[in-house]
Amino acid sequence: MPERDGVHTVLEQDGVRLTIEGAVATVALVRPEKRNAQSPAMWRALAQAGRSLPGAVRLVVLRGEGRSFSAGLDRQAFTPEGFDGEPSFLDLARSDDAALDAVIAEYQEAFTWWRRPDLISVAAVQGHAIGAGLQLALACDLRIVAEDVQFAMRETGLGLVPDLTGTHPLVSLVGYARALEICATGRFVRADEAERTGLANLVVPEAELESAVGDLTTALLAAPRDAVVETKALLQGAVTRSYEEQRTAERAAQARRLRDLAGLGD
Repeated sequence: MPERDGVHTVLEQDGVRLTIEGAVATVALVRPEKRNAQSPAMWRALAQAGRSLPGAVRLVVLRGEGRSFSAGLDRQAFTPEGFDGEPSFLDLARSDDAALDAVIAEYQEAFTWWRRPDLISVAAVQGHAIGAGLQLALACDLRIVAEDVQFAMRETGLGLVPDLTGTHPLVSLVGYARALEICATGRFVRADEAERTGLANLVVPEAELESAVGDLTTALLAAPRDAVVETKALLQGAVTRSYEEQRTAERAAQARRLRDLAGLGD
């Protein structure tokens, strides 16, 4: 793969491009003519991007080329023939439970690796992020959005459910009642509400999105990697631990950090 100005292209297939520059990886959706509409082939490429990250990568930026981050699932999925070489929705419906579960689990792999404990992932979102597009943004740890962003979860209106791992982070960010209302109505969530409810970490003018992501990347890389990894693990675990269990986890993590800083780690 070519290298340009220190940026090395590791993967480019099925609407996904993975580039590496030092400790930063960028995963770009590169179907701007389709508003980065997603397909099973794109999901496999996204899963492959996660498997292709070098060990030196600490931070992953996810972006979509063009006016929209991702308009969701490609409408071809809803046609009787579906995508070439892929099972149509009708074919999936006719599958037995185990086969259907396995196919959906494969699709979900594109959305699961972004919260790995050794990485921090940042979604840079502009324009539409609908359905699978919103779920992909939700797969990341952090979201910086442009002022023109329009989030929506449209699956319920199509007679489906959000099944690409988006329900857990959505409820964690905005709460059960608001998450239910967003999903059941399919309405748009725009930038001001996204920032107010925690769906977005930061809202910036569209022209400043790239520079804002760069500033955040620099800040996130400033701390030692192991300290960030331990802190992320503590925060992720806090959701399911009791107060006392979290205190115990904090003590254990700090003991590991102190021993490591003193040169006494394993």
